[in-house]
Amino acid sequence: MTDKLSGEELVRKAEVISAVRDYESTRTRMKERRVDFTVSPVGSDNKILIRVITEPETRSGYVSVDAVREMSEFLERRNYDKGILVGRRFTEAAKSEMRREGIEIVSERISPRFKLERLYLVVSGCVENLCRAKCGLVPKEEADCKGFVDGRYVCDVRLISDNAGFHFERGWVGFLERDLAKLLAIEKTVNS
Repeated sequence: MTDKLSGEELVRKAEVISAVRDYESTRTRMKERRVDFTVSPVGSDNKILIRVITEPETRSGYVSVDAVREMSEFLERRNYDKGILVGRRFTEAAKSEMRREGIEIVSERISPRFKLERLYLVVSGCVENLCRAKCGLVPKEEADCKGFVDGRYVCDVRLISDNAGFHFERGWVGFLERDLAKLLAIEKTVNS
């Protein structure tokens, strides 16, 4: 993993969290230095805000306690049930404030702990959806898939799927998260 995540990578991290936790997205708002995802667990009326700070307000690259307080007030004002704040790095004061306010923190070094099997299940579901969207069917056998021809991958979905299988066998959660992020990016282009 790189030491510094870009704003785009942080947004992908939020999308992976949303997919693995089976949140339904109800709205996405982009502002100058952040992206807000309003999501809800499937079958629930709970409203969750996933806020991604794409550009911290300080030169040092840290998200400050002011950003946390602003989010906390926003959560209360808009009646959110939970908040998740995603950023590269957080000041100690910001971390302390998030613990006090019950806001989940996600950063370069602090990530949600996903179970390997759950993550792979979400990857597999994504692959199936993309196979249906791109080729009209989910292959039942390896020979049914036209994504690998003459020893070469001709389909990104097949390549990522095969990589994910390898990563799952090895128990490499971080690589599976990246596989899922790539599939979600493909899904966006296919669905737009």
